[in-house]
Order: sequence, then structure tokens, then C-alpha cells
Amino acid sequence: MDTLHGPAARRHEDPAEEDADSRPPWAQFLAWLECVCVVTFDLELGQAIELVYPHDAKLTEKEKTSICYLSFPDSYSGCLGDTQFSFRFRQSIGRKSSGFGEDAYNRDAPITLQRELGHFYGYVYFRQVKDVSVKRGYFQKSLVLVSRLPYVHLFHTLLQIIAPEYFDKLEPCLEAVCNEVDQWPSPVPGLTLNLPVMGVVLQVRIPSKTDKPGGSPAKQAPKEHLLPAPTMLPTIHELDLFKCFQSALIHLQFFWELTLLGEPVVVMAPSPTMSSEIVLALVSSIAPLKYCSDYRPYFTIHDSEFREYTTRTQAPPNVILGVTNPFFIKTFQSWPHIVRLGEPRMAGDLPKQVKVKKLAKLKTLDTKPGIYTAYKTFLQKDKILIKRLLKGIQRKRPSEVQSAILRRHLLELTQSFIIPLERYMASLMPLQRSVTPWKTPPQIRPFSQEEFMATLEHAGPHLTSMLKGDWMGLYRRFFRSPNFDGWYRLRRREMTQKLECLHLEAVCDADLVGWTKDKSEVEVVDLVLKLREKLTKAHMQQLSVKEGALDQLEGCVQTIAASLPEDLQIVLHRHRP
Repeated sequence: MDTLHGPAARRHEDPAEEDADSRPPWAQFLAWLECVCVVTFDLELGQAIELVYPHDAKLTEKEKTSICYLSFPDSYSGCLGDTQFSFRFRQSIGRKSSGFGEDAYNRDAPITLQRELGHFYGYVYFRQVKDVSVKRGYFQKSLVLVSRLPYVHLFHTLLQIIAPEYFDKLEPCLEAVCNEVDQWPSPVPGLTLNLPVMGVVLQVRIPSKTDKPGGSPAKQAPKEHLLPAPTMLPTIHELDLFKCFQSALIHLQFFWELTLLGEPVVVMAPSPTMSSEIVLALVSSIAPLKYCSDYRPYFTIHDSEFREYTTRTQAPPNVILGVTNPFFIKTFQSWPHIVRLGEPRMAGDLPKQVKVKKLAKLKTLDTKPGIYTAYKTFLQKDKILIKRLLKGIQRKRPSEVQSAILRRHLLELTQSFIIPLERYMASLMPLQRSVTPWKTPPQIRPFSQEEFMATLEHAGPHLTSMLKGDWMGLYRRFFRSPNFDGWYRLRRREMTQKLECLHLEAVCDADLVGWTKDKSEVEVVDLVLKLREKLTKAHMQQLSVKEGALDQLEGCVQTIAASLPEDLQIVLHRHRP
């Protein structure tokens, strides 16, 4: 059940905040953001970081360089006025996480919203306006929020509040905002939070992995009368999918399959706003399945991975790149899927749809919008969905409603694909009755692709999806993708932990003290050591065993250890973990 989390209630709800004096500096700020950067254009240096807040934020030189180059639209974009977009870049090797409560958050958050351990997100508000007082004739500056959290909607909403004020009032304004963020409650999955900033209170709900996919959580009545009244954000992470795909609605099936299979894709768009939104929309299109390859919502020739991702000596990597520079057309000529988009144009009442074209027609200059690929989809298009969306455009149905229809379709499609895999995976789990306290937990059976394929005739996607096509071929291709590898590793780890829990509970319920009565001292010492190891592992992995089980086992271990001679007790005490 949701808890409404206002500033007054924070201390009761968030144990990490019970003693503000004992918190490390900026602990609450770091639960949301790594830092805030201001990037400006210097005539001598080019793009340069003007300010980082907090001042002691630990960014490496390589990370600072990445932020500098990714925070400005490249010269081909011609972005005048205010522009918002997102990027993602690799963290430096060996960096220690400064995230607050990271393990607990990632344990309870949906897998698609977990904190990044190897990458940062950058959320940018860029302003370019004419200014005669500047040598170049233009004021050019970006305010950038750097975070490990993929809360794209929340952070761009936050930027819309703080960036215009910052450009007017500069550093004191930014310092005040950072201090306000440092008073926010931590992002706890399942909770509804009130986040005050610059006289506005944003009310958000942090999704939990226990949420029903596609469902909307029950609305909570406010527990306190806040002034000003909170601005409720319907989502912290979802994009306007319909807006992202409006010029390619007839190719939704194509995009979904390429993302599912982790294929190398370049999205070439006229602006970083469009490129970043489409890349993030593609990655989210297979939710609740996690996209396990790399993706860059906005990628430039200055990116530290530019050489790695554009080499022609090996096959293109499994990444999705969003770019705006036409130079990339020549660089990525060998890539199998290039999506070239222009500014959305209307053909009568409907958005003009891009066409699929042969890769041979990809010209280095003046390439027209289109999808350049030789890929043939395994499944047929859902013509009913396309008609419904196009009719919605004619009837001027709101974009958020169109997006909801689209999101529901993609969710059901992904679930139809993944449910047979989940069902087969569950069948590999040993029976609960085979778990006994006196033997090591039984092994999970290995995944057999052929055995799985044999289940599809009676328990395949056709039970939940009307789409026709080569589902078997799609599964065979999926087995070779990074997304299958990531899904399988996660499920196997979860099943292994479940077996550990069942075995631990069986051990707790056993008469361990009675078992030791006729055993030698060596066997009893061995039991104590093994039980301690099991308890340590359970605490480290935060295993979900029944309440009181670990305390009961701890007491039992102490009782058994106390029955041993004093010299052995001293030895066991020295070997405590």
C-alpha cells in the first residue's frame, strides 16, 4: 500500500533519515542525483564545465569530458531557444558508487528502473539565444542533471522548473535547489512522495516490482494539506510513446522485434530531443523485459566509445545509438539497420509515414527519411492497432490516450512472448518436497532450447496473442541475443535464491539440537561452521525467508556451540564471520 510521504512525515517513514546528523554529507541528494553541472561555450576551450554542484562531486576527467560534449546539440541541429534532451555515458572504471540505499532500492524497484551501476544518465536543458554582449553573438549554456536513475519524465519536469530561474539568477539559485533536493525523502519503491522545489511541490509515486504491469496503483487520499497544492506527475519515467513513433506507426512491429533481439540500430534525427526520445522509447518498448545491451540516446563523434562503436574490422556491436550529425551516415554504412527521421510532417490529417528502403539506397549526403534495412519481421503487423491509432489522430484523440493504447499493445505483445519462457523456466525448478535439511539444495535443471520449443505447440504465444507469424523463428533468434542471456541469468539467480530460502526454512524447522546428541565433536563443529556460513549468506543476499526464521536459527547455533567443550568454543569464537 502506498504511503503519502510529505516533508512532515519523512522521519517516520524513512529509517535512513532518522538521525539527520549521522548522515554523510549530501546523502539525500545522492539518493536522487550524482551532481548538477553547468556547461558553457568558451571561445578558447570550446565546451567547458563552468560549475559542478555539490562542489566536491567526484567526477573523473573522462566523465567531465563526456558531459561537456554530450550537453550541447552538435552544430547540425540548429537548436535556437530552449532544448531538452537526454544522454547516457559510461562511468569510469573503478568508480565507487555513491548511491544511497542502493541495494534496498534495486531489490524492490522494477528491473527497468533500477539504479545504473556502470552508466550515468544526463538530463539537459540547453539555451541558445542571441546576445550581442557575447563575442559569438549567442548565449549558449546547458544545465545538466547527472543521475543513475532513469527517471526521464521527473528530471525533465524538474529542469523546466529550475533552468529558466537559474539562467536568470545563476549560482545562488542552483545552490538553493540542491539544498532542497537534499531534504527530499529517498526514492523508496511503492511510496508516494512529495518533493518540494522552488515553491512547487511535485507529487510522484516510485514504481515497485510488485506493481501489476500496465496497471495503475490505487490513488491515495492526501494525509496533509500542503500549500501550495502538489503538482501530481502521472509517471516518473514514461515517455509520450505516440509522439515518438508518430511518423513510423506502421513499423511498430519492426521496431519491437529489433529491440527484443538486441540488433545494432542507428537512429538519425534532426535534433537531440528527437533522437534521445526515440532511443529511450525503443528501449522501453519491450518492458517489463530489460533491454540488456548498451544504448545511447544521444551520441556524438566526441564520445569516448566512438572508435569502439564505429570500427569496421568487426561486426557492429549490439547497441542502439541516437545521432544528429549527417557525418554518421558514412560512418555507419556497414550497420544493418539505420532509421533516418525528418521533422514530423502531416499528409492531410495523418503524420507522413517513413518507408522501408534497401541499404544500397543509403547515400552519404542528402539521405531522405526512411528505414534502411534488409530485415524481414518474423510476425505480421497488427493492422487493427494501426487503424485504431490512425483513427484516433483523425478524431483528435489526446496524445496521452494514444500513448496508453500503444503502451498496452507493446506490453501485451512482450508478455505473450515472455510468458511461455517463464512457464518453461518454472518447470526446471526442483519440487519443494525434494528440499531436505540434511542435504545440499537440489540443482535447477539446465535450460534446453529444443525442450522449450516442444512446449510451444500447446503453451505458446498463440494462447494470448492474435498475431500470426514465425514465433518459433523469433524465439531461435532471441536465444542468440544479449536480452535472452540477461533474462536467463536473472531468472536463474532468483530461482537459486528461492531454493536457498526453502533449504534455510527446512533447516530452521529441523531438530538440529537433537541431531547433535549422538554426533562427534568434529561433526558438531562442522555443522556450526556451515550454519554460520548459511546465515551470513542469507544476510548478504537479503533472502526473503519467513519472519523470525534467521533469529531462530541464530539461537539454535548458539545453543549447539555452547554444548561443546570450552576449548572448541574459543576456537569457534575466533572463526566467527
